[in-house]
Amino acid sequence: MSDVIHVAVGVIVGADQKILISRRSPDAHQGDLWEFPGGKLENDETVLVALQRELQEELGIDIDPDQCYPLKKILHHYHDRSILLDIWRVDSFRGEPSGREQQDVKWQSVDALDQQDFPAANRAIISALQLPSILAITGECAGREEFRARFSALLAKGIKLIQFRQPILAGAELLEWVSDAAQLCRENNARFQLNGSVEEFNQLNAHGLHVNATLLLELESRPVSGESLFSASCHNLVELLKAEQLGADFVLLSPIKTTRSHPHAQPLGWEQFKALASQVSIPVYALGGMTPEDLEPARKAGGHGIAAISAVW
Repeated sequence: MSDVIHVAVGVIVGADQKILISRRSPDAHQGDLWEFPGGKLENDETVLVALQRELQEELGIDIDPDQCYPLKKILHHYHDRSILLDIWRVDSFRGEPSGREQQDVKWQSVDALDQQDFPAANRAIISALQLPSILAITGECAGREEFRARFSALLAKGIKLIQFRQPILAGAELLEWVSDAAQLCRENNARFQLNGSVEEFNQLNAHGLHVNATLLLELESRPVSGESLFSASCHNLVELLKAEQLGADFVLLSPIKTTRSHPHAQPLGWEQFKALASQVSIPVYALGGMTPEDLEPARKAGGHGIAAISAVW
């Protein structure tokens, strides 16, 4: 097999949060499919230099490197070639995008992106884009009524993915609270994951399963179907690689900062977070002392977004 082809890819985000996509030439590899614009690195180019050049050549726009954030890397093997997609989110650009190589271009909302319209190597990008940038985790509350009120408040803020974490619940009480979460999510077009065991997930009506690091290391295969979200808590590279091997949709990496719940845990900090997140191709959320103000530092460090309990609950 030939050497891996290194490709810089831009996920260009407009002011209305729509994504710019372009159609591949009919005679190109994977021709006539839509893609996220970009192209191959030339000799001695960095990814950002290549991305600047490609987007100017293809679309006639100039990007601001300070407003570009690493999203993820995807190594994909086709039958005749291997491609490493180095994907960056582009939040700012100058100029009006147009198909300077006679290719069709259009803006598309994230929810309307259909994986079947894209090359196989691009489909994981779509899955990542359809994950929100802020993931909320439920915290302590005095009872079911307070839980419903706090859960409803999260949804009213526009939160679209919530991790249901209530470790003190079991049996009928757990079922009742999960039923409340399911109902509220249906009414607000949101999703929630159960933080618990595989057995609990199989008995309850959740959109996905989140496992702790101990359970993660015990698993031998992905514990839920591809239609359900699967994520895990990670604290080091061994756990990150295990989650990637199992096909996790995303992970939570912690602690980034010192927290009240784990005051003696050594915080990773943003530099170590960046070093760890860069070694896996799945989306990584930063967890531990996070507030909405940490979203930009998380993105600059290669994170998909932030996960939080205290700041949102």
